[in-house]
Amino acid sequence: MKKIDMLTPIGILIGISMVVFGVISSGGMSGFLAFIDVPSILIVLGGVFGTLCVSFPLKQLKNMGRVGKQAFQSKDINVEEIVGTFVHLSEKARREGLLSLEAELEQIDDSFVKKGILLAIDGVEPEMIRELLEAEIAAVEERHARGRSMFEKAGDYAPAWGMIGTLVGLVLMLKSLNTPSSLGPNMAIALLTTFYGALLSNLFFQPIAAKLAGKTEHELFVKEVIIEGVIGLQAGQNSRFVQAKLKVFAPVEKRKLEEKREHVREA
Repeated sequence: MKKIDMLTPIGILIGISMVVFGVISSGGMSGFLAFIDVPSILIVLGGVFGTLCVSFPLKQLKNMGRVGKQAFQSKDINVEEIVGTFVHLSEKARREGLLSLEAELEQIDDSFVKKGILLAIDGVEPEMIRELLEAEIAAVEERHARGRSMFEKAGDYAPAWGMIGTLVGLVLMLKSLNTPSSLGPNMAIALLTTFYGALLSNLFFQPIAAKLAGKTEHELFVKEVIIEGVIGLQAGQNSRFVQAKLKVFAPVEKRKLEEKREHVREA
């Protein structure tokens, strides 16, 4: 089940708040309003969007919003629950055979787990199961990398368009030296586009790309745990052996806590 990943909006809000606080504490509201310049914003956002249109096909760009949404969502994937599921399945498989696991599939929501168990039930060799499931992992990794690359490129392009806007503002300023009233607006464009480009890159595009990369890494890690569990099922391994093998994938803190509980129970 997906939940809101509060750290993403909180982090963005903190970054924006610090910038606003720094501006207002130094120049008051008038200083804050001086940092709002529509032409500068349009140069950066329009330039970034234009370069993304050149860099990526339309079909991929249409998914940018959906991909970015993943950075604001948290999928509840519990490694301990997965370990418990495979321990239960291995116990049942040893008692009643692999075919008995078909009745358990309706209670499993994860399609990757279902696919692995079906391969095990069908008697596919362990090497083939691993090869098929790892091929799916590679496909997931490639798909996520393509989606993430749009934010990575946007993070690269935003500062560059900030510099382009700065050059535009400087040229306009130099051409209007004889008109003092136009120096201020042109100087604003020259400086604020660099500010907007750096802010968008370092507070939005690059952090979202990093968050997406972390989520992909965790998802692939969980799928590797599932593969080991499926291989254990197919090989008919003892449930205690399956548990011991999969527990090494659990976080160190939780492993230590579980070991303490086992010592208490034994005592």
